[in-house]
Amino acid sequence: MMRLADDPEVARFRAEFAAFLDARLPAEAEARERSRSSAHVPEWARRWQRTLFEHGWLLPGQPPEYGGRHATLPQQLAQLEELAHRRIYHSFNPQGLGIVAASLLTFGSEEQKSRWAVPILRAEITAALGMSEPEAGSDLASLRTRAVLDGDAFVVDGQKIWTSGAHDADVLLTFVRTDPDAPRHRGISALLIPTDSEGVVRRPFGSIAAEDDLDFNEVFLTGVRVPRENLVGPLNEGWRVANGSLGHERTLLWLSYAERLEDLVRDAAGAGGDQEWYATLQMDLQALRLLGHRQLGQDRDPAEISVLKLLGSEAVQNASLHALEAHGAGALPHPALTGPYHHMNNEAFVSSWFERYARSFAGTIAGGTSEIQRNIIAERVLGLPR
Repeated sequence: MMRLADDPEVARFRAEFAAFLDARLPAEAEARERSRSSAHVPEWARRWQRTLFEHGWLLPGQPPEYGGRHATLPQQLAQLEELAHRRIYHSFNPQGLGIVAASLLTFGSEEQKSRWAVPILRAEITAALGMSEPEAGSDLASLRTRAVLDGDAFVVDGQKIWTSGAHDADVLLTFVRTDPDAPRHRGISALLIPTDSEGVVRRPFGSIAAEDDLDFNEVFLTGVRVPRENLVGPLNEGWRVANGSLGHERTLLWLSYAERLEDLVRDAAGAGGDQEWYATLQMDLQALRLLGHRQLGQDRDPAEISVLKLLGSEAVQNASLHALEAHGAGALPHPALTGPYHHMNNEAFVSSWFERYARSFAGTIAGGTSEIQRNIIAERVLGLPR
């Protein structure tokens, strides 16, 4: 595995985390119940996430009160690499941990951090992200869900779509339009909406991977009253919160694509006897890791992170397509395992070749589509005119 040369502090950090995992990791018999969506966390996984939180290993870069230990970025990378090496899924509520809680720690009030962020981090509640809409998918500025301030509460009306895990989540970080007369990128706010609020209806639906793959949701909001204290960040500055939310998602997102590429190297090596494909897969993996590590050694430029996101997501998709085609009809049966099962991992990563390819599209959409990434790279990295 290609890494930055570990300095002694990073090496000690990695060894300490490895020893913690050796001593504390749940046994397979304990983890029989499996997650049903990205906001459904089985009880054993909740206990495990709380254990990580209490020992400072959940988000090592945060202070101890938020599940960390003030780790440096290279130390955080070492922790994630150790999890990946052992095929341990970081959290079965990835949006809750990596986007919603992270956004609250950046933009939320102290009361919001205590009331919402810490319970999400401790897996006492789960969260989902209410961003996309039927006519405003990747274009957040076109969202139509309205929130009108009425006394000490906002009244919310509208619809969200593709809301992963909403039917199992306790709260939605929801982006709404609070000033309809403001320019498109202004007049947007972020609200925390408990899913048991009157007027919230969640309807899960199957995905391209399988009819019974119930993670995506339609969410209907009709006259939902949301207390004003649930406003995250200043009124009408939700665009900044949204960019911060996606920034949290993107910073080390390249590492997850590197993990998927390594899985493909392991599970589909030599598929179809195509040595050129295998060489391309290895080169994409090494290029992604080199560029990712380069980002750790300099001030992080969000525009350059777009290069990593685009390269990683499309490399995974291209490699998954090749594996699907190489296995022919044998790639289609569902359910199936195409890699080793590990009780601490998300088995979607080793599902049928068709499902692995179908799920690769999420990588080119979530966190900003490939088209958006290309626009960012063209304008901010290459300096091309709009």
